[in-house]
Amino acid sequence: MHFNGEQQRQSIICFLVCSLKGFTMGELEVEKHAQYILSVEKRKDDFESVVMEHLRMNGAYWGLTTLDLLGKLETVDKDEIVSWVMSCQHESGGFGGNVGHDPHILYTLSAVQVLALLDKLDVLDIDKLANYIASLQNEDGSFSGDMWGEVDTRFSYIAICCLSLLHRIDKINVEKAVNYVVSCKNLDGGFGSIPGGESHAGQIFCCVGALAITGSLHHVDKDLLGWWLCERQVKSGGLNGRPEKLPDVCYSWWVLSSLIMIDRVHWINKEKVARFILDCQDKENGGISDRPDDAVDVFHTYFGVAVSDNDFSDSCTPLEGIHCMAMVDPKPPVLFYIVMELDFHFLNIRD
Repeated sequence: MHFNGEQQRQSIICFLVCSLKGFTMGELEVEKHAQYILSVEKRKDDFESVVMEHLRMNGAYWGLTTLDLLGKLETVDKDEIVSWVMSCQHESGGFGGNVGHDPHILYTLSAVQVLALLDKLDVLDIDKLANYIASLQNEDGSFSGDMWGEVDTRFSYIAICCLSLLHRIDKINVEKAVNYVVSCKNLDGGFGSIPGGESHAGQIFCCVGALAITGSLHHVDKDLLGWWLCERQVKSGGLNGRPEKLPDVCYSWWVLSSLIMIDRVHWINKEKVARFILDCQDKENGGISDRPDDAVDVFHTYFGVAVSDNDFSDSCTPLEGIHCMAMVDPKPPVLFYIVMELDFHFLNIRD
């Protein structure tokens, strides 16, 4: 199975949900959210910072992405960030969540996305990094997260996504990777973490994303999956990850972007999703929480802003995503917007 550059580009661009004009941006507390993100970086010794130390690479990606979407990226020291990111690279080529931490494919994608955002991919030894990712592919086409061998479709998506950004997807057996993802499809149209695993909105984003990048969406039953995803919307307008669970801002991205990729986003009430996200804002101190009246955090602020900053238009099909690309800065780093990663929040809290 072979993909030329334009095919890869079109597959990746199908993630671009539409122009950055935003259907709720006018009601976002832009300045307060930006100040909240900047304040988190300055708090080195509080409880939240300590318990998140091993996730700092993910946190850097969430925070920097949020600042860029809010038009505030110029407030950070980019050279200092690049230096820190590179100090987290292991001799194997992979990246850890912080300096001195073991490499993992999750943190590796965050590192690549941060460097892409800052237009600094040229500091990488691309082949060394690509070889590290390729080394995590197993004989059945699945991917392990690190040397310890845990297998999950999140890692399949991350490997395919990262190698696509690096233009090195030929380093892996794409056909086997696709076949493994397809083997995780369930009778309800969704996808699980492994074959037979329960369908989950986060896993669905990963599997559909991997299939989209590799030009393999024909394996998806779009109507069946679209119906399952639309059933994730609850009375408040928010979306949950699986049946009988509470809504959470982060699923707004995973559900809506999955619906975009299968061209079924018009089946859901997008305005109610937007209102749910706005209700999760801390209008006094900035930040967005998982649901109204809960404590804010960087992770949910990132996803809330990401969804709010994108117009989930019915007219934005995968092919038309190319035209949307022309409406923003065409340099490669813009691709970071369309490859939102799955991270340790999803790893540990499967709501």
